[in-house]
Amino acid sequence: MLTHPNAKINIGLNIIEKRPDGYHNLETVFYPIGLCDVLEVEASKTCTDYSFSCAGIELGNNPEDNLIIKAYRCLQSEYDIPPIDISLIKQIPFGAGLGGGSADAAFMLKSLNELFDLNISTRKLEKLAAEIGADCPVFIKNKPVYASGIGNEFQSIKFSLKGYFLVLVKPEIHISTPEAYAMLKPEKPEISLIDAIKNPISEWKTLIKNDFEKSVFEKYPLIETIKNKLYDMGAVYASMSGSGSAVYGIFKEEPDLVDFDNCFVTGGILN
Repeated sequence: MLTHPNAKINIGLNIIEKRPDGYHNLETVFYPIGLCDVLEVEASKTCTDYSFSCAGIELGNNPEDNLIIKAYRCLQSEYDIPPIDISLIKQIPFGAGLGGGSADAAFMLKSLNELFDLNISTRKLEKLAAEIGADCPVFIKNKPVYASGIGNEFQSIKFSLKGYFLVLVKPEIHISTPEAYAMLKPEKPEISLIDAIKNPISEWKTLIKNDFEKSVFEKYPLIETIKNKLYDMGAVYASMSGSGSAVYGIFKEEPDLVDFDNCFVTGGILN
């Protein structure tokens, strides 16, 4: 079974408060984008557990640390799953705030569910995904949603950026999520994001923000420079995604790309 786990961007990210369990309550809008990995899963005729091969962006040496294998182990603990062969072409950058690892895990759950007729409901798949990582459940339905709680409580929204052009820029900076959280101070916004996104996109610049930007920009000024450059190119809205380091710009039409030194740059029409 061949699937294409896709990245996401965060439209707004308000870190509201730190919880007693050490996590943070937040609000954000998750929006799927076209940048994808390639994941293939099939029943194995040769191995006794699983085989795992990867091309593209290099992964760590221990497959058990990968969220794909964690997803496999999660289902294996509850369901009778035969040995499998897994192949991944990794194209979504790490440490970017794009949810690539989370998407891989969620698509792994969905692939195994379909491949072996496990008949797991969407609701249970989301619950299992949440056990793997906070961002994983959003990729089960894989639609734009307003998220709250720790990012795993979803509210459907009538919201689309279809037809806009996205430019995504990822510098050679890796920001771990714990590092990003350690640098910020939670604060409840004056306007909830669920209300702010109802305004025209031309007004988002003054209404919608990513709370991680302040501390991340102070430590990594190049990321702020990239955001400003996207606005100079004509973006109607630009922001860092998640905890960074990727920055995106939303344009009314395809812009003339300028040079972003030593950065991963991609773009395309949003759906």
